[in-house]
Amino acid sequence: MIRLVLADDEDLIRGALAALLGLEPDLEVVGEASDSQAVVSVAMQERPDIAVLDLEMPPGDGLAAAIEIRTRLAIPIVLVTRHARPAILRRALEAGVAGFVPKTTPAARLAEIIRTVHGGRRYVDAQIAASAMAENPCPLTDRELEVLRIARTGATVAAIAASIHLAPGTVRNYLSHAMTKLNAATRHAAAHHAWEEGWI
Repeated sequence: MIRLVLADDEDLIRGALAALLGLEPDLEVVGEASDSQAVVSVAMQERPDIAVLDLEMPPGDGLAAAIEIRTRLAIPIVLVTRHARPAILRRALEAGVAGFVPKTTPAARLAEIIRTVHGGRRYVDAQIAASAMAENPCPLTDRELEVLRIARTGATVAAIAASIHLAPGTVRNYLSHAMTKLNAATRHAAAHHAWEEGWI
């Protein structure tokens, strides 16, 4: 029996997936969570054989939860995503994530992928892999990415400046340059764009 933990912030999707996977004779859903912090606690408590995580869960994201679970339990992780962002795929693979699948994957196919990953192999959806080969280059500097990463949390300019030891004016300049490069009206829009592309 393969014991797994599921995490998705959309209750209906998580519940339906748990029910469908639970019908498989060799799969048992032993825990569920609705955010990226709760799933780490559930995984530590249940000690599953594998975790299936939604990539776009608040707070933070599923990749951060995947990395923490991998660090603490060393179990295989399958990330499920609505948006295939090539840079995220690359970071996920570097972090040891074993499976990367779109949310359009049927439950029966996901069950097969879970078995594949549990068996020690990796699985990356073909469309996601193909998109990774056609990735747009990032036009932002490391400092611009750094301030956008913090801006995505909703931090003020003053808070961003304090956290990376820069003057507020300097932070505003970095944000302005990033917004111009990404044709974004606000720093939050620029941060979201960079996140969607998988740059931060």
